[in-house]
Amino acid sequence: MKMPKDAAIVVVDMLYDFIDGSMACAHAEPAVARALELLRQNSAATEDGDAEEIIQGGGSLPVLFVCDSHPADHCSFAEQGGPWPPHCVSGTRGAEIHDDLKPFADEACIFRKGCDKTLEQYSGFEGRNAAGQSLAEVLEILDVRSVLVVGIATEFCVRNTAEDLLKAGFPVTVLEEALAYVDYKGHLEALDAMKEEGIKIQ
Repeated sequence: MKMPKDAAIVVVDMLYDFIDGSMACAHAEPAVARALELLRQNSAATEDGDAEEIIQGGGSLPVLFVCDSHPADHCSFAEQGGPWPPHCVSGTRGAEIHDDLKPFADEACIFRKGCDKTLEQYSGFEGRNAAGQSLAEVLEILDVRSVLVVGIATEFCVRNTAEDLLKAGFPVTVLEEALAYVDYKGHLEALDAMKEEGIKIQ
């Protein structure tokens, strides 16, 4: 799947706790494999490239990673009265990007969300990179005109990120084969809702 030269790929929460950990989602491993195939086809952000080169226009398609990164006492955890088991605690394996995808990740293009223990954040638009920039700010710097979204989980962080991208004026495509989900029915309902909103499902 080749993409336009002014596009970007946004990878949402392809982290170990959502793949094989405390919140392992259905279809996670196949989704990661499909995302990896996509990145290999479209990105110059590999072992021999870095985000600074991409931001300066030296690469092909930029890849931006949205990542949960929680303190151990985050408000979304069941022990704190939240709906979820502990997951993606900063500094643990569960919060790490899948090893196959790590070669495409650079700190300048990793946006961590949920870092404040008092805030539940599903959308990548709420994350910040190491320089304190938002996803929207970096997309503007990169002069991106359209976005392809892959990731976990369809019903939550993928949907919220895709909707915010759409609201910000980007044509958004979600690659169904590269999604994992908490519940299959919820996954289908989220896809239908996004489609009705004007997000392309491919």
